[in-house]
Amino acid sequence: MGSPYPPAPGAAPYPPAGGAAPYPPAGGMSPYPPAPGASPYPPAPGGYPPAPGASPYPPTSGTSPYPPAPGASPYPPAPGASPYPPAGGVAPYPPASGAAPYAPAGGSSPYPPAPGAGAYPPASGAPGYPPATGAPGYSPATGGPGYPSATGAPGYPPTSGAQGYPAYGQPSYGGSPAMGQQYGGTPQGGSFSPYTEIPTVTHIASFDPSGDASVLRKAMKGLGTDEAAIIGVLSHRTSDQRQQILLKYQQAYGRDLIKDLKSELSGKFEDTIIALMTPLPLYLAHEVHNAIQGIGTNERTLVEVLCTRDNASLMAIKNAYFHHYRKKLEDDLRGDTSGDFRRLLISMCACSRDETSCDPALANGLAQQLYKAGVGKVGTDEGEFNRILSCYSYPLLRIVFEEYKKIKGKSFGDALNSELSGDLKIGMMAVYDSILNRAAYFAKELHNSMSGMGTNDRALIRLVVSRAEIDMGNIKSEYQKIYGKPLEKAIKGDTSGDYKKLLLALIGA
Repeated sequence: MGSPYPPAPGAAPYPPAGGAAPYPPAGGMSPYPPAPGASPYPPAPGGYPPAPGASPYPPTSGTSPYPPAPGASPYPPAPGASPYPPAGGVAPYPPASGAAPYAPAGGSSPYPPAPGAGAYPPASGAPGYPPATGAPGYSPATGGPGYPSATGAPGYPPTSGAQGYPAYGQPSYGGSPAMGQQYGGTPQGGSFSPYTEIPTVTHIASFDPSGDASVLRKAMKGLGTDEAAIIGVLSHRTSDQRQQILLKYQQAYGRDLIKDLKSELSGKFEDTIIALMTPLPLYLAHEVHNAIQGIGTNERTLVEVLCTRDNASLMAIKNAYFHHYRKKLEDDLRGDTSGDFRRLLISMCACSRDETSCDPALANGLAQQLYKAGVGKVGTDEGEFNRILSCYSYPLLRIVFEEYKKIKGKSFGDALNSELSGDLKIGMMAVYDSILNRAAYFAKELHNSMSGMGTNDRALIRLVVSRAEIDMGNIKSEYQKIYGKPLEKAIKGDTSGDYKKLLLALIGA
């Protein structure tokens, strides 16, 4: 028999049909009885039960949106602790204002490393910050390249122009050897011959961070500043070694080396020194942030930094960006770019390019797909261009470009020039050029920073500082081939004073 009273507006009729719960759920709660196997309790914030393997708790405000690396702690650092990921138990980045200068013991980054990449700086066998009491100043990683100075050269400074570098398998910030050693060369039977990256700034075998701190203190103490001594130390030390000097300086003198340098230096010379004293991923994160903040966007900087680097390098930049600005890089890119150009940048930031596989059997099919997406149709399928250029390995894509030229009779670069325009064209051409020969791409960017009226000093500093430990030796060779004059001559003609001396020292001139 039905209820003698009419139901309240919007309420279910009473009694309910088919043995259902006689009462409406209160405040959005789950109806009772629950469905077979369901929880009788309302879900906790964030949803319950959690996905398989997920934490049942919602993330704490301000924590990283990325899952922790295997074996890493899933919790945010304790209040006042350093927000930066430690390498070997010590934070590689300068602490944020008011934060503790040292990372908590056993702390680790909440971000996953790029596939196959190490931490920044490499944790395994990497030098401490500072080295343990009684330990040698620097010991190369076990099985690593060792970074010796040129044969016969003293530990510091290295002989000018010396070329006794070891095979350079991995940049100091965790780059991928798979891409790093195979991005140039001459076609040989359908493939490209790899060549070794040649840095102009390398680890020195005998490294005394405390001694270097003493040299820097003397250079800035009293009246006047010994700029030559500052250049002599900092231009011949790698990024991780400079961080050791920074901590030894603080330990020895109770002073902030960065503040002392800023108080003694000025102009572009100061800008370059501070860039050197900033760990490379954090420095590049600053450059990306500068490119997208305020009115307008510097698309060329975004392209240079994000479209030419391997998975490990990009992941390190993303880590540094989040730790410093407390925002995901991808979110800021979405807010400041649009359309196909935004899609290209976000694709690069996925850090998931296959960097090792190279099956030549795929090359012709991929070349056909590129042709059909562009020249072979009315209009252009930019999404297909984006997919292929961002997913496959550099060695395979070089073979794809060879196959494309057989199909069309022109290079894929010609197709990009004719089919695309604006920022997307600049971005995809950068990807294409860096796949074919990354050193040549950076040589052209260096030339652009110094051509025309005036000098784009910010770009010049960024290019020299960011490539000195990786492949500046190769870039110098390509610059000579392309422009018929040495890079050092171009720098001498466009800069002056201590700024010029520092840039020349960094490129090994």
